[in-house]
Amino acid sequence: MGSATTYNAAAELIGRNLAAGRGQKTAFVDDRGRYSYADLADRVGRFADALSRLGLRREERILIALQDSIDFPTAFLGAIWAGVVPVAVNTMLGPEDFAYMLADSRARAVVVSAPLLPALEAAAASLSQRPRIIVSGGDGEYTVDGLLAQAQGAPPVAPTHPDEACFWLYSSGSTGRPKGTVHVQTSLLATAELYGIPILGIEERDVVFSAAKLFFAYGLGNALTFPLAVGATSILTAERPSPAVVARILREHRPTIFYGVPTLFNAMLASNELPGRDELNLRRCASAGEPLPQEIGRRWSTRTGTDILDGIGSTEMLHIFLSNRPDDLRYGTTGKPIPGYGLKIVGEDGLPAARGEIGDLWVSGPSSAPYYWNNRERSRTTFVGEWTRTGDKYLEDADGYYVYCGRSDDMLKVSGQYVSPAEVEAVLLEHEGVLEAAVVGAADADGLVKAKAFVVAKPGATAGAAFAEVVIAHTNARLPAFKCPRWVEFLDELPKTATGKIQRFKLRERG
Repeated sequence: MGSATTYNAAAELIGRNLAAGRGQKTAFVDDRGRYSYADLADRVGRFADALSRLGLRREERILIALQDSIDFPTAFLGAIWAGVVPVAVNTMLGPEDFAYMLADSRARAVVVSAPLLPALEAAAASLSQRPRIIVSGGDGEYTVDGLLAQAQGAPPVAPTHPDEACFWLYSSGSTGRPKGTVHVQTSLLATAELYGIPILGIEERDVVFSAAKLFFAYGLGNALTFPLAVGATSILTAERPSPAVVARILREHRPTIFYGVPTLFNAMLASNELPGRDELNLRRCASAGEPLPQEIGRRWSTRTGTDILDGIGSTEMLHIFLSNRPDDLRYGTTGKPIPGYGLKIVGEDGLPAARGEIGDLWVSGPSSAPYYWNNRERSRTTFVGEWTRTGDKYLEDADGYYVYCGRSDDMLKVSGQYVSPAEVEAVLLEHEGVLEAAVVGAADADGLVKAKAFVVAKPGATAGAAFAEVVIAHTNARLPAFKCPRWVEFLDELPKTATGKIQRFKLRERG
């Protein structure tokens, strides 16, 4: 790692496994094959060399728009090794969002999975300076396989500093514009040392599978940081984690740790795909991204014999900082604070809330992002001294368990992903029959939050079930599925204040 004043996260994750003699142990399994820790080290080193040959310099950015495969850790860690800053982005976005992120980050290069290439090409075409495009699993001027084949091996590791920018993840904001969340070199290992090893209990013997993809903060820890921190094996797939796909992986690869989100656990319980107990090799499951309804947790435990450790993290904190434990689990709560993180619940008066009172959850700890890129206003309101404001409402019950009470702002969390009501409303208003629209969160029959749209139809448009289907189809054609309203309710007018602001709390009360 170098002297006490330098630290490189990629060198740490690669070096500790080679030093421990795990070179021939399987690090990753993807849709194409198996890769040992020695294979991973070689690929990471070669990709770092390739970036240097392409002219990328320390602190410049490279966009990572990759489906889950060995190419993700190759590119992500290879960039960090070289001192280049990888910017991992949601692969479900469209050209407009990709164009914004390319322009905002000023990325010099993009690594993109072949199925996403048309969207990235369209995004790059709108820029004055086109980044170099490196294709994974396809053809192009530059490909991952081609660059690795031409590389000469690992260059000297970049002498990065512990507090130097290491990577970015984009987080959605209340305006709908993503925020470039900057993380430093020490953040990755901090999440493993505070949560992955002592709370989750991951060990070298584990085989892990995360339904949450690597571009999520949650998935990055689950499937990359934690297994590499201890020498475990991680299963990756580019496929969408449907109940059928997850069931197949649970049967074929027999992971011992499975990370999901409540929507997926519920979907698997409702399907006929869930393997029987004798087909599973699970010893631990984890959930994050949205609150886990206690009934889903209990049903999963009964069916599989394995508890789900429900926790909460954020892009800003990188991973889970509040969680249930294997030996201290209470469904319907998010558990207790992870040692090493500080938590406080702040009332409307700015003072600590009394036990049992609802307030805003603030957190401090070593994995916190220092700031948002090019967003001083939001940085100042989110990162307050050592504290990070989570935007979540919580209370601490009489026994010290933390109970989720909703979002502090109007953002929704659907299937573990933030949804901006303003973005969905803007799309609804594009329909010729919609006069006004407001989107809030509503719970489905299983207690999971989905988007619900309240619509005022234009004169001449017939409000009813048929028009509701048309409106939902309109959003489905323009937005990712998780952002689209599950229900549409028509109103004669939206409730508003005297100044014309929509009173969303009245809409939420309607359910």
